Amino acid sequence: MDSGNQRTLSGLAIRPHPATTPAQPAAAADRSSRARALPLLGVVFVLVGMLASPVARGGVAGSPHDFTTLGWSEDELCVACHTPHDADESTIPLYGPLWNHELTTATFTLYSSPTMYGTPIQPTGPSLLCLSCHDGSVAIDSYGGVTGTTFMSGLGLIGTDLSDDHPISIAWEHQTQQGNCFDCHDVRGGTDGPTFISPLPFYDGRVECPTCHDVHDTSGTADLLQISNDGSELCLHCHGK
Repeated sequence: MDSGNQRTLSGLAIRPHPATTPAQPAAAADRSSRARALPLLGVVFVLVGMLASPVARGGVAGSPHDFTTLGWSEDELCVACHTPHDADESTIPLYGPLWNHELTTATFTLYSSPTMYGTPIQPTGPSLLCLSCHDGSVAIDSYGGVTGTTFMSGLGLIGTDLSDDHPISIAWEHQTQQGNCFDCHDVRGGTDGPTFISPLPFYDGRVECPTCHDVHDTSGTADLLQISNDGSELCLHCHGK
């Protein structure tokens, strides 16, 4: 093989495709090459601009769930909640993949109202995972089998009295929705009927903490919300009027 007429990529020899156009003068070829490069440069500049722009973007880093500045985290971003090895398998039904944090065993006072359809149960699913820090009974740094000493405080402390908080672990039965089916369903659907397209997730048919809150802050919305609540947008998504 002619080593002068080939390129290598990851150890593989790649022979250039034979030319299919007449040879161009050097200056013309140079201009043509630069012209072809301009669109690619444009894409690069757009991507760089997007990364540098102040548009809200999400991610755990820099969010309220970023504990890397606290000494006990050992500069690890995910370890307070997740571990790649020896995870708590009992949390898999709770939507806790590779879970690493101690679970709360508290009994909670639940929300109740004479105008409410449905009855919440003791927190379960991902709500139980959230409350394992936010109820204040388990230290934030209680993970990996080690009992910590740093407890939730301030606005993040919900406690075990949920009687003044939006109900969680309550079955969603369209009880507050008034005919806005298109907010959650694509009526075109598929073979199994209308497709569920709501930006607010339900868990085993229940409203849970991450129905409204995005624990990983993927959208960069204020207060770790799944969607903006400007004009009560988030509330009205379920509480249709």
